[in-house]
Amino acid sequence: MPSEKTLQSKKQIVAELTEKIKNAPAGVLVNYIGINVADDTRLRRELREAGVEYSVEKNTLLRFAFDNLGLSELNETLNGTTALAVCTEDPMAAARIICKYAKEIEGDVFSVKAGFMDGAAIDAATVNAIAAIPSKEVLIAKMLGSLNSPIAGLAMVLNQIAEKQSA
Repeated sequence: MPSEKTLQSKKQIVAELTEKIKNAPAGVLVNYIGINVADDTRLRRELREAGVEYSVEKNTLLRFAFDNLGLSELNETLNGTTALAVCTEDPMAAARIICKYAKEIEGDVFSVKAGFMDGAAIDAATVNAIAAIPSKEVLIAKMLGSLNSPIAGLAMVLNQIAEKQSA
């Protein structure tokens, strides 16, 4: 039987995890067993630069936090080593970076287990699909380019007509 001090400490950790998950628009659960130090350091640096909070968590404590938030369907993925990546600014940043590293690292040593988005559990395939969506800036640039294309074409045609008439 754990001591009262240990029990209170774990309850505090579960409360912090619950709050972190509740405030995050999206997050990713990762199986990180066997990742080497160099890859882990690069991963953590890139996640930190993107504003993603990445931490290794105990499965039991995550299970309690997920139960508190109604995300019990994620409990079946909580086996082995588990890390949690959440970001409050960009909901796709964690998925994008984690999936990129999962593809780069050989074998099954680093893989996406599952995730959550807007209070609902999502599977690993959905996390990978979300990671494939271009960033907001890229989507805006593509849209502006497509809006600008007809105007640029019209300007070129009008310019050619004007040059033809002046000649």
